[in-house]
Amino acid sequence: MAALGGDGLRLLSVSRPERQPESAALGSPGPGLCCWVSVFSCLSLACSYVGSLYVWKSELPRDHPAVIKRRFTSVLVVSSLSPLCVLLWRELTGIQPGTSLLTLMGFRLEGIFPAALLPLLLTMILFLGPLMQLSLDCPCDLADGLKVVLAPRSWARCLTDMRWLRNQVIAPLTEELVFRACMLPMLAPCMGLGPAVFTCPLFFGVAHFHHIIEQLRFRQSSVGSIFLSAAFQFSYTAVFGAYTAFLFIRTGHLIGPVLCHSFCNYMGFPAVCAALEHPQRRPLLAGYALGVGLFLLLLQPLTNPKLYGSLPLCVLLERAGDSEALLCS
Repeated sequence: MAALGGDGLRLLSVSRPERQPESAALGSPGPGLCCWVSVFSCLSLACSYVGSLYVWKSELPRDHPAVIKRRFTSVLVVSSLSPLCVLLWRELTGIQPGTSLLTLMGFRLEGIFPAALLPLLLTMILFLGPLMQLSLDCPCDLADGLKVVLAPRSWARCLTDMRWLRNQVIAPLTEELVFRACMLPMLAPCMGLGPAVFTCPLFFGVAHFHHIIEQLRFRQSSVGSIFLSAAFQFSYTAVFGAYTAFLFIRTGHLIGPVLCHSFCNYMGFPAVCAALEHPQRRPLLAGYALGVGLFLLLLQPLTNPKLYGSLPLCVLLERAGDSEALLCS
């Protein structure tokens, strides 16, 4: 090798073929076309999901049990068919994930127990202040509260309550399936994991604008208040969507985002104004601050990918010749 000299070494380095991304080797379309296909597929999914809510014509409000049952049917049909959109996207772009479609969408057994428990624990820590507020305002003590929660009769009553089923089961499951499990695998190869975390929630936030239609139809408030409420809802649903997208990427599981979504639907937006006027204001505000601080401190450790095994989206990007060390490690 030394006899070749500097020119010989340069010749060897030039003649060595560079490793191409697997997607390029397979003759997939260019990145521009891939992005257009990805964005159009996500937009189609979002429109299909929202449109399924309005295939039933009714003069009843959205919380009426009959309306909820009909919407269950249409939303479950659209959500069940949504993986076909990912399949079509794969065929059009030529991208080969290197794993099964279900695994890519977060349906896998590896690391499922920490994926179910740790993101939910992290979210409950963030809601430490509201949980304290709920406990202080509850007329029953902790022991009585646990008895109610664990009683089979309470669960049976919940399972027959259409609003509870919508808010705690159907909406979290179908929304996370469509807006996270289906959209993120299509957006990540196009723009990378970081931008996908913030782009995916935009579809999720815009999808909630359909509430404006019903509020205007039933004159639930003034027009200005309705649009102001819609803008606020878009903001916090987009932030929440970015959080669950982050959880989906870091854990490689769908179950964590679904459970966190259900928990947040139950808790609602933190009643900060009520906390400021609460008789126990100081400990409550301390709980709010402590919860946010602990959440930021534990966000990276509790979502460490080493706890959850191989991450399908990171494998997908590696096969495409991209690396996202920040979110994948």
